[in-house]
Amino acid sequence: MAAVIEVEGLEHSFGKVKAVQGISFTVEDGEIFSFLGPNGAGKSTVINVLTTLLPLQRGRVRVAGFDVAAEPDRVREAIGIVFQEVTLDRDMTVRETLEFHGRLYGMEKGERMRRIDDLLALVDLTEKRDVLTRHLSGGMKRRLEIARGLLTRPKILFLDEPTIGLDPKTRRRIWDAIREVNRAGTTIFLTTHYMDEADHLSDRINLVDGGRIVLQGRPIDLKNALGQDLIYLETVEKERAAAVLRAMPAVKEVREKARGVLLMTATDGTRLLPGVMAAMAGEGITVTAVNLKKPSMDDVFVHYTGRALAGET
Repeated sequence: MAAVIEVEGLEHSFGKVKAVQGISFTVEDGEIFSFLGPNGAGKSTVINVLTTLLPLQRGRVRVAGFDVAAEPDRVREAIGIVFQEVTLDRDMTVRETLEFHGRLYGMEKGERMRRIDDLLALVDLTEKRDVLTRHLSGGMKRRLEIARGLLTRPKILFLDEPTIGLDPKTRRRIWDAIREVNRAGTTIFLTTHYMDEADHLSDRINLVDGGRIVLQGRPIDLKNALGQDLIYLETVEKERAAAVLRAMPAVKEVREKARGVLLMTATDGTRLLPGVMAAMAGEGITVTAVNLKKPSMDDVFVHYTGRALAGET
């Protein structure tokens, strides 16, 4: 696949604060690519540079084959954007919102009308076409903004925290719309601080923290790198428990936690757990609680940054 976004050594500062610290990555044509990290990690700064909303200070960035510094107008012609904040005119209807956007970009009337009808069906807003945007729910507003971003048939659609503040059911409807857009051939660049969102949607993820890329890869590979299963043992004797567990061949890694130990297994955790508990009992170590689960993106983030992602729900 050809790269539709190429970033090399991108840096960006606001005064003395360095928001982005020399990151490099590529986005392939047709994929859903996510920047995953906490608020303040630099995600929005990156997306604003890529969409020409912020000037390129240092590094090399090409979007849809165009240099963002030398050819910003060509970049804008090739992309669509859904901002983190809602940017709809409250006094326009759903159809008027799309109609105005199409006229602004000089779309021919026949094509504009056909495209609006198709997009309203795509985001399930056909029955709301004559409703003022002020009367739409939060999820409907986001779906309308996605439709607006797609009206001019962009090669790449940028989504900056598209489901922030929405309830779980509405978030999943947004996810369905994003998948439909991607299946139709549009490359998606997504920023989010929701672990499950990045995990469910992304072909590839960049974990971002403190303006740097901590880790890159496919969700399944990032999770599998931690081990087949995770077992948490709650015990006040965590130092002794950790020492015993590290001596077991099927244990990949052991980490001491505030109230116990977390072990990453190199084999099926359900088969390993009886042996783990027997080893604890044999050493006279009391275990007060046990939890066995598959690794999640939240576990990946904690493993590589040493802390949980603030705001994750």
